[in-house]
Amino acid sequence: MTEATLVAPGRIHEFTTKDGAGTVEVGRKLARLLQPPQLLLLEGDLGTGKTTLVKGIAEALHAAQADEVTSPTFTLLHEYGGSREGQPVKLYHMDVYRLESERQLETLGLDELLTPDALVLVEWGGKFKSIRKKATGEILIASEGGDLRKITVTLKG
Repeated sequence: MTEATLVAPGRIHEFTTKDGAGTVEVGRKLARLLQPPQLLLLEGDLGTGKTTLVKGIAEALHAAQADEVTSPTFTLLHEYGGSREGQPVKLYHMDVYRLESERQLETLGLDELLTPDALVLVEWGGKFKSIRKKATGEILIASEGGDLRKITVTLKG
């Protein structure tokens, strides 16, 4: 079960979920809102459901089944090929938690990923100035106690 609130038309969307299945469902809804090219910061404490949200986005884009989407904490980057309204879409899911410097970040080739057909979701991207500057929005997931989550999506206009 999810509840959605449109805070500012086209800019800020808020969702409340009660469980992991609800977070996946919000991901499916977000996939319809996100128009490539996009680079989104995916922020939230450990265990709040960042990868769970990506599962729903990947499913909605026909890029992967939910159980095929895993955290890229150790591989740093997962790439999925999907489609949206008959057009190809590349979904990149990055996790830069373990990186400590801009120099390490440069080795990932982020600029090469930012193609016109790409949705790039970067967990922990807010810790790097270069990613914050390129970001077209942010998805913040906050625990509201137990399995309750508040998901706030802010898209730059």
